[in-house]
Amino acid sequence: MNLLPAGLRHLLPSLTFAASLAVVPGLHAADGWINLFNGKNLDGWEQHSGVAKYRVEDNCIVGTTVAKTGNSFLCTTQTYGDFILEFEFQVAPDMNSGVQFRSEYYTKETEAAVNGKKKKFPADRVFGYQYEIDPSPRAYTAGVYDEARRGWLAELKGNEAAQKAFKAGGWNLARIECQGDHIQTWINGVKAADLKDAMTLKGIIALQVHGIGDGIKKKPGEEIRWRNIRLKPL
Repeated sequence: MNLLPAGLRHLLPSLTFAASLAVVPGLHAADGWINLFNGKNLDGWEQHSGVAKYRVEDNCIVGTTVAKTGNSFLCTTQTYGDFILEFEFQVAPDMNSGVQFRSEYYTKETEAAVNGKKKKFPADRVFGYQYEIDPSPRAYTAGVYDEARRGWLAELKGNEAAQKAFKAGGWNLARIECQGDHIQTWINGVKAADLKDAMTLKGIIALQVHGIGDGIKKKPGEEIRWRNIRLKPL
């Protein structure tokens, strides 16, 4: 029996790939899920690093490539530690993207130690764990990349099932689980990455639009869409 009032039933987790009804960001459903995107505007989100374009359309956040900018990130204004994160995405075939989790940025240029070596982080540059979105023939979608810090932590070489699970041109369901140092990812219900790493145990969620350089080799205007972005604290 559904015990929620009729006006809040759209907050229940979706088991289909249909676009969700608009929900209030940060509002908990009865089962503990938090909707990070309200389907109407970008309340609860802020942009960092680059100047790619983000807009809201048809209950989706749409990220669009632009020339002459670095990687861009639309970030949550809140941080999260242990959680399950789910979202759906649809990406252009010639685009690279990802979703950051437990990620960070500094408000001023900062030098920090990474694996015993000093590394400079420019002000406002988002770095940290990334759920890769890769529609190229390499097929690394759902691998884990350490953006602007250490590089690949979990490629998908040898995981043929995960590599084949991505749906080119269609909607895909992503899942990330973080609990302590244990990080796991799925793509359309297929297990992709499973690793232990404790470098960062809490941080922001962020939607990446990868830079395309001067816009000659890759033309600007490519799009990625995200919807049904929800998180369940553990």
